Amino acid sequence: MTFPQFVYRNVVRNKRTYAAYFLSSAFSVLIFFVYALFIFHPDIENGVTAAMAIQLMSAAEVIMYVFAFFFVLYSVSTFLKSRKREFGILMMHGMTKNQLNVMVFLENMLIGIGAIIVGIGFGLITGKLFLMIGSNMIGIDPLPFYFSKKAFLLTTCAFLFLFFCISLFTAALVRVNKLIDLFKSGEKPKKEPKVSILLSLFSAVLLVSGYYLAATSTMQNLMFRMLPVIAMTIVGTYFFYTQLSVFIMKLLQKNRYLFWNKTNLITISNLAYRLKDNARMFFMVTIVSTVAFCAVGTLASMNVMNKQFDTDYPAEVSYMALDEEPAHQQNLQQIEQELKDRKIEYTSNQVQIKIAEVASTTLDVPYPPEQLAILSFSNYEKIVKAAGFDLKEKPLVGNESLSMKTSSLEMYRQVGYTLKQDGLELTPRASTENIVFPFQLILDEGLVVSDEFFEKLVTVKTSTFTGFYTDNLKDTSGLGENLVEEGLSYPTKESPHYIMAVSGTLYDSAMSMYKMMLFVALLVGAVFFIAAGSFLYFRLYADLEYDTRQYLTITKVGLTDQELNKIVTQQLALLFFVPIVVAFVHSAFAFMALQSFFPISIAIEVIVVLAGFLVAQLIYFFLIRYRYLRNLKRALV
Repeated sequence: MTFPQFVYRNVVRNKRTYAAYFLSSAFSVLIFFVYALFIFHPDIENGVTAAMAIQLMSAAEVIMYVFAFFFVLYSVSTFLKSRKREFGILMMHGMTKNQLNVMVFLENMLIGIGAIIVGIGFGLITGKLFLMIGSNMIGIDPLPFYFSKKAFLLTTCAFLFLFFCISLFTAALVRVNKLIDLFKSGEKPKKEPKVSILLSLFSAVLLVSGYYLAATSTMQNLMFRMLPVIAMTIVGTYFFYTQLSVFIMKLLQKNRYLFWNKTNLITISNLAYRLKDNARMFFMVTIVSTVAFCAVGTLASMNVMNKQFDTDYPAEVSYMALDEEPAHQQNLQQIEQELKDRKIEYTSNQVQIKIAEVASTTLDVPYPPEQLAILSFSNYEKIVKAAGFDLKEKPLVGNESLSMKTSSLEMYRQVGYTLKQDGLELTPRASTENIVFPFQLILDEGLVVSDEFFEKLVTVKTSTFTGFYTDNLKDTSGLGENLVEEGLSYPTKESPHYIMAVSGTLYDSAMSMYKMMLFVALLVGAVFFIAAGSFLYFRLYADLEYDTRQYLTITKVGLTDQELNKIVTQQLALLFFVPIVVAFVHSAFAFMALQSFFPISIAIEVIVVLAGFLVAQLIYFFLIRYRYLRNLKRALV
């Protein structure tokens, strides 16, 4: 038997241990290749949406490649630690240190090349399906399957380089100790896990503080709290597994009624050692799973924007005439004609806005407004009723005013204004309950004033707002394409006379972007989630030999088959679901902080995402439990 044949058979012999690592690597290659098919597809090169899709997928390629590097590095280093006895046998039969390094290098490259072949192979088989799903979510015409040489070469070269570097690095780090140490590496009794009460309390304080800061975040302080909360959660999670979880197990051991009850003695004792031994792995699984949950959940939460658009755009078509040019009448007539041609029932409303010059403000802001859009209360009432909203404000009198709300996310701030005309002063007492105009139409700030005050403003510019109201904003998508670009038109040198917003077009554009981000996040999240499961899988099988000896000893003193199933199921359930539950808790508080950005609840979307991940984990758990019990019982016979 030649040396390459020996290496090949060595990999095949350990196929059960390498299975999850191999499949995870192949899945990473598959998703990387699918993204590359999109990026290099000749029919996706034109258009703003397509360009953004390419940018997002390129970013996802980089994220996945970096993650794959660390995933492979951690996996290979874990395998090496579990093979010390095998290395000892080979060294005893005359294998040199250099031959051992070459063997490890060739094994890693063999697995890596196999993962590349399988990943690209499945990519070619399922490429058409992914292209259809992706193009549908992005909102472009269905993409035909196209074999891209660039995608093939990029994927092959990138992962060949990755596996080569990892294989070279790990081969150089193979430690050959004394033969007696290598042989007894799996038989040495484990030391009693030690725990620090201070570090356990430190972990609890960090996690509770991080959760509190996340749960009480508002839109104003979220950006300032984000990095500290993330840092506190990461550090707290690490010490939770290395200290606090072991401390909890020791407390359970002191509860004699619980600890000495049937098989709990074995389950709890084993968990204390397992949690300590696998702390880093649990930490990685929790963080990776949290990232996957948050990425997918955040983008799935964007689905609430459908409801939010109705609030943010009271008029489905908004047209702001900035002067008295005759072209405005032609534009408005065109909009009305297009609505009639589409057989869309609508109502329209037209109000006057005055643009006043600002002399000063009471609040020291970096960029104080030079102009102020001012609307009378009676005109505000007309807009609110035309949009179908309830008027909750009482009529304004004298110098009373309200800050003009232009977005659901806008927060009221107490700012006083002094106008250049006669030094008139305005200090809004609050903001309007309803959105008056889309934020794109008010380039500076705006106020709603009393009708009396509105009449006082004479040395000002005037603008005219015309709103067209329909029952369904989606019906207006693509309306007035010669007047707007991607649903919006700002004043330019070529067309300085009006601002226009078509909510249907803006909605389609925004939904296309979010669907595209969700498509990218789903695939990246799937890679992260499968990798997290792989960590658990090969860690479990790395301890199989030790578990076999332990359970073999216990069976000699009367452990029944039913009790063995119960112990293994309890331990596997805790090992599989503790990291996932902790990740769920982390994600739940992250979504509580995210909720501050949405005036509408995102709870349903978040629950659906977390439930989907939980179902996937349950399926994976029962599959692994079945295989693990089968292999364990075979070894016990």
